Amino acid sequence: MKNEYTAVVKQEGDWWVGWIEEVPGVNCQEKTYEELRETLEVTLREALEFNREDARTAAGSGFKEEKIAI
Repeated sequence: MKNEYTAVVKQEGDWWVGWIEEVPGVNCQEKTYEELRETLEVTLREALEFNREDARTAAGSGFKEEKIAI
């Protein structure tokens, strides 16, 4: 299963800024559009992994994971 996320990007002056609609806190700023896309992807991956680890820690022991498709 491959997830898709929506990046909102725009140029402001000399900078490109962007954020991921579905994941609060994933926002970046770069000098080029290509750099912005790459940085958004890396930041999104890191945020998702951090959220996974945080959820597992909060669950403690004895939990199971289930995939939910919407």
